[in-house]
Amino acid sequence: ELFSFITLVEGSSTASETVDLIKSQIEAEETAFATLDSCHTKQHVLQELEAYCDLITPGSYIVAADGIMKELHDVPRGQPDWSWDNPAEAALEFVEKHPEFIIEQPVWPFNESELTENISHWPGAWLRRR
Repeated sequence: ELFSFITLVEGSSTASETVDLIKSQIEAEETAFATLDSCHTKQHVLQELEAYCDLITPGSYIVAADGIMKELHDVPRGQPDWSWDNPAEAALEFVEKHPEFIIEQPVWPFNESELTENISHWPGAWLRRR
């Protein structure tokens, strides 16, 4: 149902021509939300956050997917450097430099369980623009 609100742009997420194309497609009065889900190294995610943060409207989010890597560094097929080289660490570093953003997961729209915290592959990844 939401397909009319989504535009696929193929290219390197940090390449200036890709960033410029995306920025040119967003009208000033539109609400913007971004999901970053390509290369999950800390440095790459930091570059994406810097490239797209000014598009995010107040009250909306930019999400750095797969911060769960931090918790999976020591499992089979995991990588030891995931303990520090992951999207969640990039989000933490980013908000230190950008006080207009806070790490805050949205309220669950529905929960019939006894869970008090959301189970997610995206922990620490929801950056809300104040």
